[in-house]
Amino acid sequence: MSVDRSSQRKRVSRSVTRTLRVGVAACAVAFLAQAPVAAFDGTPDNNPSAPVATRPLTPPADVPLAPPMRPVDEAFRSGARALASGQTAKGLDALGYAAAQGHPMAQWKLARMYADGDGVKRDDAKAFQYYSTIANTHAEDYPGTAQSRFVANAFVALGSYYLVGIPSAGVKRDPSRAKDMFSYAASYFGDADAQFLLGKMYLDGVGTQRDARNAGRWLSLASQKGQYKAQALLGELLFKGDEGVPRQSARGLMWLTIAREAAARPDDKWVVDLHEAAFAEASADERAQALTYLENWLSRQRR
Repeated sequence: MSVDRSSQRKRVSRSVTRTLRVGVAACAVAFLAQAPVAAFDGTPDNNPSAPVATRPLTPPADVPLAPPMRPVDEAFRSGARALASGQTAKGLDALGYAAAQGHPMAQWKLARMYADGDGVKRDDAKAFQYYSTIANTHAEDYPGTAQSRFVANAFVALGSYYLVGIPSAGVKRDPSRAKDMFSYAASYFGDADAQFLLGKMYLDGVGTQRDARNAGRWLSLASQKGQYKAQALLGELLFKGDEGVPRQSARGLMWLTIAREAAARPDDKWVVDLHEAAFAEASADERAQALTYLENWLSRQRR
């Protein structure tokens, strides 16, 4: 019996749908037949007897039209597509044009390519130049936008170069200047990588006086954003304690555990080593408390 009722409901539904479609179509035709029609240039069409299909139409006045794409934006997109399809020379030409016109993402893309030797011969001097252009031109971009992430990364890259120097480009090692780069990206843009590197400088006393408490503040900000290297350093700092940082072994072990789960690359072995050393030293109570902290942290992340 239920099968018959279900079939009946389906038949009724199809019938109602057909009726509605016919009714809507009829109303639309009647409305268009009676309403005045405007041409594409906005001039009213005073010939109501003209077939509906042949009358010119125009978009509603209150619907904004999409702005035309700038040539520089099209060059950037064309270059990105060419690189993705393996046409390196064509991609470099297009990106080079966009970068010369001041397109920050084209400049950033070229900087990364030269810094990594991705499709081109590695050239840290060219990478440094592109990153510097971005930082000098877009330092005051509004934080939180898609473009601001590239600007913040440029500051981080410059800071990393100042930590080691680029002899071929005449860029001397300058830890104090590196700290300035990281500080700006960490504070103005809230960049997690910059916060991690700034915290590490305070922890190691590089480019500034050693300050474990200040290091902990920056590492904590980066850790809350998921920067696993910051989580590892913060975990070790809390597990052992330091001047101005009381020992919190269970919470430190929690951060080390989170960091180890994210450490997937071969050069992340130091993160794994820190966790294993702390876990071996921790008591059963500290391990249990760390697990409780970890479960609470994961629960907050899922909200």
